[in-house]
Amino acid sequence: MIESNFSTIVKQFNVVFLDSYGVLKNHNGLIEGVNETLHFIREQGLTLRVLTNDASRSREQQVMVFEKLGLHGLDKEEIITSGMLAKQFLDLKIKDGKIAYLGTDNSADYILESGLEHIPVREIDLEDVDDISAFVFLDDEGFNWNDDLNKTVNLLRRKNMPVIVANSDRYYPVSKSDVSIATGALAKLVEDMLKRKFIHFGKPDSQMFVYAFDHINESGSYKRDEILMVGDTLTTDILGGNKFGLKTMLVLSGNTRREKTDLWINSTGIIPDYISESIVT
Repeated sequence: MIESNFSTIVKQFNVVFLDSYGVLKNHNGLIEGVNETLHFIREQGLTLRVLTNDASRSREQQVMVFEKLGLHGLDKEEIITSGMLAKQFLDLKIKDGKIAYLGTDNSADYILESGLEHIPVREIDLEDVDDISAFVFLDDEGFNWNDDLNKTVNLLRRKNMPVIVANSDRYYPVSKSDVSIATGALAKLVEDMLKRKFIHFGKPDSQMFVYAFDHINESGSYKRDEILMVGDTLTTDILGGNKFGLKTMLVLSGNTRREKTDLWINSTGIIPDYISESIVT
């Protein structure tokens, strides 16, 4: 495994896309030195976007969370979330009926602002589902994992409707050595059971990269080979960046552990262009 220095590599690009969890912060909070790194990125005149699979907060709330952690200077326009893309889809495509969801009421209040009524799975009567027009996997909290997952499966067996996965992550770290199951894993379980394919937002799916690319080109003129995608997870950040034609850098400050890096790269076939300990310069 040949490692590169982030500050040396990033100078070769005009745009940097950064994942949030595992790159800017981890289970301990803000990664030490990240403020200085963002200052360095701005000093180089690079365009910056943070691409996160977090569907639980708006961009304004994301900025507030970073501020509380001690990361200063991020603008909401620099943050792109899977939640905002799911919200955009629902606003455009679902015009009537109720939207059912699995997740917290807070994330539902943010994403499901289309004016339609939204209803948590726990309140659904499976004998009366005619007015439910879409279903959304929001996050991994706010519901009973046994009762509400079973009800989700039976709802989707009874009625065919658009199913949106607002966060494709399958797990996230809760300590240096432990992880917790995330929304994407729950959605994948139900997909496999029902032999269906849901509508996914967030990395590695292309919508987030398309949106970010179009967004930066509203105020500039950039090509894909001018962009470096930096993330801590092979199957989301690196795979998504590779598929979109970007150069990619895997950092070892989050999901990917140093001792497993070569094994995971070889077993997945997902190869980053660069590997670095972190983005801290």
